Amino acid sequence: MAKADISIRGRSFSIACAPGQEMRIQRLGEQLDARTTQILNAVGDIGEERLLLITALALLDELDTVRRDAAPQADPAAQASEQLLRMAERIESLAARLEADG
Repeated sequence: MAKADISIRGRSFSIACAPGQEMRIQRLGEQLDARTTQILNAVGDIGEERLLLITALALLDELDTVRRDAAPQADPAAQASEQLLRMAERIESLAARLEADG
């Protein structure tokens, strides 16, 4: 097992990783440190645990947005057809209620 050394807010950490992944982990550590500093500047000193929690949530939110945006979109014709079927079902349901009441 290899190790990568990273620094977050001036604190050094040695992270175990797969051989050959050391540089990637160091780059990710640099990005995490930059994001943490950015959030710290925005919200002020809120303690290490909360700061890292907010940073993690911000990164997960960003990842979720990218995943949703990258998800393959359904065929527009299929979407329109599905929408028309739902509308027809609603119309039939309303018609049945009107006939029952009338």
